[in-house]
Amino acid sequence: MRKKTALAAMAVVAALTLSACSGDSDEKPTSKSSVAEVSAEGDTKPGTVLHRPFTKPDLVLTDTKGQKFDLRERTKGKPTLIFFGYTKCPDVCPLTMSNIAIAKKQLPKADQDKLQVVFITTDPERDTPALLGKWLPSAGDPSFIGLSGDFPTIQAGARQMGIGIDPATKEKDGTVISMHGAQVISFSPKTDEGYVLYGEDTSADEYAKDLPKLVRGENP
Repeated sequence: MRKKTALAAMAVVAALTLSACSGDSDEKPTSKSSVAEVSAEGDTKPGTVLHRPFTKPDLVLTDTKGQKFDLRERTKGKPTLIFFGYTKCPDVCPLTMSNIAIAKKQLPKADQDKLQVVFITTDPERDTPALLGKWLPSAGDPSFIGLSGDFPTIQAGARQMGIGIDPATKEKDGTVISMHGAQVISFSPKTDEGYVLYGEDTSADEYAKDLPKLVRGENP
């Protein structure tokens, strides 16, 4: 049975799960649940098909070339995966980008060209457009789109998708902690709505299995 999730409108402000990523420590990331109304049926597929798709956030940020990037306009009618994270994340963020990159390479060339993968930083104070431009090709793929901007704008955009993010904080020992939802949301090229959600433990093989359908705007 396909796994489906019903999410409350606006996902009760800061939905789903926040992952604590420490950029300056060897400790494993922890996670905490934030408030969200979620009900699911079955648990056999990595992709969660949403009963109430998310509207693509109205975000105008800065890309790795220092140019303004209108998220809605630039990805309109294109299969798009959106992930919020940051470059100094020790594991979850680079692993997610790597898994998607591996899966993307298994698509036919024409479908690779169609797929848009957007990485939006949750730590814009440190993740400048130039830094994102250097990090993404090594962590994921040169074609991946990296976006930065002011934190309140990014946080508001994430909340429109039910993704909770908090400002990065520094501990007494100098460790920097960033709390952010680690979900990847797939937007349909047919409706431009976010209709499938993937958790942080989704493997490259699982992405590879679903991507052909996502590119066509079909349910995985």
